[in-house]
Amino acid sequence: MADTEMRAARGGDAGTPVDGQSLDEVVRFTSELIAMDTTNRGGGDGNERPAAEYVARWLAEAGIEPTLLEKAPGRTNVVARIEGSDPGAEAMLVHGHLDVVPADASEWSVHPFSGEVRDGVVWGRGAIDMKNMDAMILSVVRGWARAGVRPRRDIVLAFTADEEASAEYGSGYLADVHPGLFEGCTEGVSESGAFTFHAGDGMRIYPVAAGERGTAWLRLTAHGRAGHGSKVNRENAVSRLAAAVSRIGEHRWPVRLTPTVRAALTELAALYGVEGAAADLDAPGFDVDALLARLGRAAALVEPTVRNSSNPTMLDAGYKINVIPGSATAQIDGRVVPGGEEEFNATLDALTGPDVDWEFQHRETPLTAPVDSPTFAAMRAALTEFDPDAHVIPYCMSGGTDAKQFSRLGITGYGFSPLRLPEGFDYSAMFHGVDERVPVAALHFGVRVLDRFLRGA
Repeated sequence: MADTEMRAARGGDAGTPVDGQSLDEVVRFTSELIAMDTTNRGGGDGNERPAAEYVARWLAEAGIEPTLLEKAPGRTNVVARIEGSDPGAEAMLVHGHLDVVPADASEWSVHPFSGEVRDGVVWGRGAIDMKNMDAMILSVVRGWARAGVRPRRDIVLAFTADEEASAEYGSGYLADVHPGLFEGCTEGVSESGAFTFHAGDGMRIYPVAAGERGTAWLRLTAHGRAGHGSKVNRENAVSRLAAAVSRIGEHRWPVRLTPTVRAALTELAALYGVEGAAADLDAPGFDVDALLARLGRAAALVEPTVRNSSNPTMLDAGYKINVIPGSATAQIDGRVVPGGEEEFNATLDALTGPDVDWEFQHRETPLTAPVDSPTFAAMRAALTEFDPDAHVIPYCMSGGTDAKQFSRLGITGYGFSPLRLPEGFDYSAMFHGVDERVPVAALHFGVRVLDRFLRGA
């Protein structure tokens, strides 16, 4: 076992503020935050205030002054700033959301809002998405306060509401109404990156997010002529809508490789020993699907982000079986790669046709971040410090995070929520899934890595 792994196994790390209390607290905070039901049902139906007050109390207890902000009662955000040792350095934003998606307790092995700690695992809604990261942030900065440690650059903490819906009450509100709280921030880190992806044969990959596809949630409306269900009707709105939805669902979007995805494919090809034209992204006739087929399990990290996508998700039409309605609606979950917006819009115009209108129900911009930056190098170094056999690669998220809203302030976002996970742990299935959970050992690893990265970045 390597020296760094031995230090991690002992639960302490000489020369850092991560101590036994830090490791105990990250488990406690994760469990207790899960036990607070902060379900976001969308449409403004949510209540993050109990969790926000909890976070604020533990920050204040460590001498870190929190500010609580609400756009609407109960939709509470917490922001705090920790002063760095270098006044000339650019500030970094570290953010996590406090809301969670709904959970049906009847489907779970444990109650989703129990926060139960059993057999070295913390169970409950938010264990991965993303009260674990909230707890790691709290644990790290409280460890700094106890040890009298200051990071090099200012660290701005943001614990947000409403990420699981439109972010209207959370990061969107903060970026639009309170931009001054983020003065000097040029980069930010948050969820969905730096987790262990077991690629087979003992290979451990840690994908760090350096991009996000844009959100393009659409509402389609088909118009036609209302009438009796027994009559011939060549202007049937339901038929028109169904045809358009079918075309959209079956459409094969062309390949569009962004810089982040190109970097991911190049590094993965090297890891898997793929050489020559098969790995040359600029070769004539390069076939990305053929390359993905040679990347084993790791293809799943890249496959959703080599193209735009459009998935039909909801249909609504009619009110009686023998009445042809005059209109029908559908909703589409569209995702757009950086630089793919114009193509997406033009394609939707063509696929919907003249009898179906479409509009954005919710829209957020795609993001990209440099993979050759000092910050990315610092994330890579922090991970390999505590897992020397780690293969750290960049990747683009197929979905989105609060980084989209904070990008309005010129903040470049990365996904860095470090967890060392055991073989067989399906990280992606935990997001919005049944029996969401996180190993205690993964939380301990995350605290150490996050501390090392934030102090050295």
